[in-house]
Order: sequence, then structure tokens, then C-alpha cells
Amino acid sequence: MKAVRIESPGRIHLVEADRPDVQPGFALVRVKAAAICATDLEVIDGRIPARYPLIPGHEWSGIVEAVGKEEDSSWISKEVIGSNDVVCLTCDACRSGNWRYCREFEEIGFKRNGAYAEYMTVPVYGLAEKPANVSFEEAALNEPLGVALGTMEKAGARFGDTLTIIGAGSIGLCMLAVGKAMGMRRITVIASSSRRLGIAEKMGAYRVISTAEEKPEEILKSIHPGGSDLVIDATGIESCIQMALRLPRKGGTVMLAGYGRGKDMSIRMDDIHINNLRVLGAGNNWNQHKKAVTLIADGVIDVKPMISERITLSQYEKGIEMVRTRPEGFVKAVFVYE
Repeated sequence: MKAVRIESPGRIHLVEADRPDVQPGFALVRVKAAAICATDLEVIDGRIPARYPLIPGHEWSGIVEAVGKEEDSSWISKEVIGSNDVVCLTCDACRSGNWRYCREFEEIGFKRNGAYAEYMTVPVYGLAEKPANVSFEEAALNEPLGVALGTMEKAGARFGDTLTIIGAGSIGLCMLAVGKAMGMRRITVIASSSRRLGIAEKMGAYRVISTAEEKPEEILKSIHPGGSDLVIDATGIESCIQMALRLPRKGGTVMLAGYGRGKDMSIRMDDIHINNLRVLGAGNNWNQHKKAVTLIADGVIDVKPMISERITLSQYEKGIEMVRTRPEGFVKAVFVYE
């Protein structure tokens, strides 16, 4: 099979690889779509823990071609999405539903081969059927949408809450879509890219603010007097996180949903302490994939505006470069497989 493989940090190639063996409890999936995530760049560059050589990719959809156990044969030929969490299912964390806290946790695309390939193996227990009215490309975006769903759940977001989102990449736009669907109020999106902000406007943002042309903190005083109920940083950038801590109301919530790339950062502790802020990390989708794809199928959330470029595996360098340089208006590149 064709696959894009990282041999070691900084060394990535299109290769001919063996089709993976199917172990008991796993399914062999013929990948139909796989989106490139900015986190994949961290794996390519060796800035995030991974097991090399590695086929990356954790945003995917496909068709089950084989299973490791006869009792799982009902999945064969089904169009699916699935969890990337490989866990024991028996420990206290797994039994409580907190798969990410499993001591044996491994993630597809990081410690196990992922979706930049014609075939991949995934655990059967995490599979969910792809609705017929959702394209494979849209279905692959269930993963970042799941991050947004999990973030709102952890935040305790409520109907009528005011919301500010910093960042208009795929995570920020997914936060916007979920906030709109939940009935959150005066959703404001702050970003540097005017074209991405244009996408946020089309997706229903109450107000968009360009950091290149405007002063977000001044403008937000009139949009959310007294501060926002919920502020979400979807960038992982130090200056953005610092701003996020200055935007909530007293007693408000800040969710850190952007990857910080392993950097040490400075914050002003009094912004949290004096204002009694609730600050939480939110970096995973917490198995929200089935809910996410159902929301897409029901027309509650539209992820199509986030698909900027469709490419083949042989065009992987183009896709990675687009994610790295982020040309104006670019959000997602998606591998599409025949």
C-alpha cells in the first residue's frame, strides 16, 4: 500500500508499505479521507512524543475491509469513523469512560500508525457508522469537532452564555459551530487572518476582530460588558493565552484548547487569582466522535467551509507546506483516496 511515513523527525517520505495485519479486537480500514492536523507537524518535526518510524494521521474516515475476530464481522463493508484511543478497557480509568487516563493508552497517529495511508487498523470498540448523507471528507473532521464538543462539556457552557474564541483555525471554527448550535450569545472570534475571519462570519459569528487592524480588548468591552462568560484560546500562542486571561468576567472560565508546542510561557497570575477565573486544559476530543458526526448528518453543524484543499497522498508535501505556512484563508487540507 502507499503511505506517507516519518522515518525519524524531519524525514518524511511517500513509501510502499505492507498492509497492516489485523489483530484480535481491531478492524482493517480502507482509508477514504484523512485531514492534516497542525499537531501532525509537531510529530513530523519531533516536537511531540511519538514512536518512529510512524505513519501519522488521526482525522480520518473509511470502510472496514477485515476484522480480527469473527464476532466483529458485522462491521465488514461498513463506512465508519472511530476513536484513535487504544486502551485496555479494564482499568478504573477505562471503566469510568476516561480512556485518555488509561496507563496503557496509545494514540493512533502518534504511537501507532495512522491515516496517511491506504489502510490502517483501529480498535473495533471505538468504531461508529458514518451516516450516508455525510461525505468521507466531512466525516474526517469529526475529530476536531469532537475537540470542540469536549471543550464545551468540560467548560460547563450553557445556553445564553457569551463566548469569545481566540483563533480561527479548524479548532476555533469548530468551537464557533458548537457554540452557535448550543445557543451561546454574542460569539466573537479574534484572529490575525482576515480571510479566516471571513469564514467565521459566514459560519455565524456575531463579531469578528482582526488583531492586525483592531484592538480586541477595547472592542470586547462594548460587546461583552463586564467580560465574557467563556473565553477559549484555540491557538496555544503565549500572547493569545495572556489576552485570554484578561477577557472573562469575574468568575468566568478560560479554556486552553491550543497546543503550546512544549514551550514555557509567562502569565500574570493575578489575572486568574484576583478575578477568580476557572482555567482548564482541553486538548482532546474525549470520544465525542459519534456525537460529532451525528451533528454533521443532522445539519446542525456544517464543516464544509473548513475544507480548503483536497489532495492525494502523492501531494503530501503540498499539504504539509500549506498547513505549515497557512496561506490566507487556508483551514484544512484533506487527503482524498480513490
